[in-house]
Amino acid sequence: MSERSEANDLHHRLARVVAQEIAPMLHLDDNRIEIVGVENGIVQIRLHGVGGCCPSTTQAILMGIEEELRRCVPGVEYLELVV
Repeated sequence: MSERSEANDLHHRLARVVAQEIAPMLHLDDNRIEIVGVENGIVQIRLHGVGGCCPSTTQAILMGIEEELRRCVPGVEYLELVV
C-alpha cells in the first residue's frame, strides 16, 4: 500500500470513529470536532465550542479524545490542537 493510500485509509478510519464515537459525546455539550489533517500518525483537530472552557478542561477533553482514537485506530501517535 502506498503512503498516500495509507494516509487516506487512516483519515477514513479516524473520520468514522470521530463521527460514531466522539462527536456524539461532544455534541451533548454543544461542542464539535473537526479533523484538520493527518500526517505520520499526528492527528490535527479543531474543537468548536470548547473555547469558553478553562485550559484544564480543554486538556482533559483532548486527552480523552486522544485515548479513544489511539484505542480504536492503530497508527495514531498523538493529537495536535489547531486553533
